[in-house]
Amino acid sequence: MNTSLRRFLATGVLLFAAAGLFASSNSVDNLKSATASIKDEKDRLAVQAAIVAFDESKKLEEFFNQSYGVVIFPTVGKGGLGIGGAHGSGWGFRKGVLDGTSKMTQVTIGFQAGGQAFSQIIFFETEADFNRFTSGNFELGAQASAVALTAGANASASTAGGAGAGANASQAKSTYSDGMAIFTMAKGGLMYEASVGGQKFKYREVKK
Repeated sequence: MNTSLRRFLATGVLLFAAAGLFASSNSVDNLKSATASIKDEKDRLAVQAAIVAFDESKKLEEFFNQSYGVVIFPTVGKGGLGIGGAHGSGWGFRKGVLDGTSKMTQVTIGFQAGGQAFSQIIFFETEADFNRFTSGNFELGAQASAVALTAGANASASTAGGAGAGANASQAKSTYSDGMAIFTMAKGGLMYEASVGGQKFKYREVKK
């Protein structure tokens, strides 16, 4: 086998492997396609809208393309005075394929401004990290933090919750912590720093 043929075959193998890797990733295009498996049209459109909104932040491109799993909550509602709470429904994707649904609840004590609503996305770095979340019941620690994004391609960001709260865009946490990277985006495009500490999740795999 001559050198040129060997190089051609080696290049073909690499391209094939890269194509296979992309096809099984959580890329925005793959996630959009995977939402076709969400039966309820209202839910499907809500997830698609959340994907598009988060995709506008270039900050998340690497997370979409390289994460093992992702869970998207199109709307998390939060409000009340005294003992407040938050709740939302999410959809989980494993390597670009719809994997399950999640219910999130959170109880907070203290002042809570009423009526806030935001979207939340959680990226999982490895299979083990994602499986830990999808095992049934999962809770974020009190010091868990999220990066708050504003809508738009040039989104600014700050952290909410934990020691890093109040950081500016250059300081905002943009790496995995304990295998997770959490981002929120307020409805209406306003900056709203949602505390995620203490969020509790229940996860159910979809029938395949």
